[in-house]
Amino acid sequence: MIDGNTRLIAHIGYPTHAFKAPLIYNPWFEQSGVNVVVVPMGCKAENFPEFLKCLFKLSNIQGALITMPHKVRVKDLVDELLPTAQIAGACNAVRIGSKGQLQGEMFDGEGFVRGLRNKGLTLKGVRALIVGCGGVGSAIAASLAAAGADCLKLFDSSPVSALDLASRLQVHFPKLRILQQDNSPEGCGLVVNATPLGMLDDDPLPMNVAAISPSSFVGEVVMREKITPFLHACIAKGCRVQIGLDMLFEQIPAYLEFFNLPVASSGVLRRLSKLPE
Repeated sequence: MIDGNTRLIAHIGYPTHAFKAPLIYNPWFEQSGVNVVVVPMGCKAENFPEFLKCLFKLSNIQGALITMPHKVRVKDLVDELLPTAQIAGACNAVRIGSKGQLQGEMFDGEGFVRGLRNKGLTLKGVRALIVGCGGVGSAIAASLAAAGADCLKLFDSSPVSALDLASRLQVHFPKLRILQQDNSPEGCGLVVNATPLGMLDDDPLPMNVAAISPSSFVGEVVMREKITPFLHACIAKGCRVQIGLDMLFEQIPAYLEFFNLPVASSGVLRRLSKLPE
């Protein structure tokens, strides 16, 4: 039930047809009696700066979820970029801070890492390969570094993206070992596809699966289907895996904390979710 006291979380991106957040947040808000609603808002890139500014003039705005194509641009539109977003070079959540300033943070990496920990993976000292150094890959790299990873191998089809990410990581984690532009998974206990490869039927695999050890843990960010072709190939080798949707569910408790709202566990969110099977 929406009434005059309802607080608003805007879910901003374009196009909106694939948005999943309203189907996860809103059932929990309703069940728990939290008078907040997540509303998808389709905003094209050329209108985004002006729209974001106007949005946060609303008296009942609780915050905003930011998705493609705005995750990188929004970092230049907020007053304060929090640490993970600084390293990622992008952010996916905006709120009003205690002094009225717009604060931006990035939670893709936090969700990814929470999912790994819940599956029993030890991250301290891990050697990880991250293929894809855009917003989501950068966020995962930042969260793995904060979790105590020993070495990160970074690869991107644009070498400049990997170089820039490495530079940002070194500022915050000077002792972290970083290798660039090597997408071989050999010797890596954790392997991550942080590229869009897998969104289309004819996409190639993001790396040489034959070189992945059966003892490696493999993570995916693509959410088009539960088990992507990349994960199918890794499961066939005997690897343990994390699906893209796990990252989404696991980051929502962190979002709720950021928005100063009551927190639900990822298990409760999954149970109440209206996502199609």
